[in-house]
Amino acid sequence: MDEREILTWDQFGQAARELASNVWESGYRPDMIVSVARGGLLPAGAIGYALDIKSLLVLNVEFYTGIGTTLLDPRLVDPVPDNSGMEGRNVLIVDDVADSGRTLEFVRGICAHYAKDIRVAVLYEKSRSVIKPDYVWHHTDKWIAFPWSAQDPVNAEK
Repeated sequence: MDEREILTWDQFGQAARELASNVWESGYRPDMIVSVARGGLLPAGAIGYALDIKSLLVLNVEFYTGIGTTLLDPRLVDPVPDNSGMEGRNVLIVDDVADSGRTLEFVRGICAHYAKDIRVAVLYEKSRSVIKPDYVWHHTDKWIAFPWSAQDPVNAEK
């Protein structure tokens, strides 16, 4: 069996708090968080609470279709929000992992049309990522089992 990085719910709470502390201690003051759905939803919410940021924007992006399989390029999935709320603001993009980094690169490109200053925070960064996040909780090149996606969907149970 291949080795996996296992993130527990308890570790997730610690990781989100540490990432938020790293953002705060760096002096960066985001006005809003852009969550990369789906993997970034829970980290973005936890970091938003820790930094007392209520303004969250969700970008639904599809790229990975399975373990190690992707579409040719990342793409937005409906519903696509009105991104003008980022205009002139400091934006913190949050996702679960910078794997290839292509999804984060895609999202940063969208944000760059609107935001004043953009930073990226992830729970995990892999060495092959084309983007280097500003804030990282842990580095690994293993496949990561997140507590919210470690089990098959309930509709897959027979």
